[in-house]
Amino acid sequence: MKEERKQAMRVGTKIGAAIGFIAFLALGLMPTIYFASYGSLMLMSRLAGGPVEATTIVRMLTVVGIMLGLFCAGAVGIVLGSVFGTSLAYIVDAISSLGKVKDTTEAKAHN
Repeated sequence: MKEERKQAMRVGTKIGAAIGFIAFLALGLMPTIYFASYGSLMLMSRLAGGPVEATTIVRMLTVVGIMLGLFCAGAVGIVLGSVFGTSLAYIVDAISSLGKVKDTTEAKAHN
């Protein structure tokens, strides 16, 4: 693989990861907080066998659940963005290389 092609893939990956992170911050931050807190409370109520009271340990576990949910959702956004950016860079590179002559010796050989 040529160096310029590798560089194009790296740039596409980094741009895609940045776009994925920005999209997560813009669209996914608030729903993630809501669903992560709801999920952690539901998990604790199932483990406790009934409704849980608002004690310090329950609040701490809820915050841990929210942080875990934020980390997981952010990681998914970054990974999907980088995969999308890499595939887009590969497509652009493939399209742009269709009309290029690879080497001057190949061009002379065809004449």
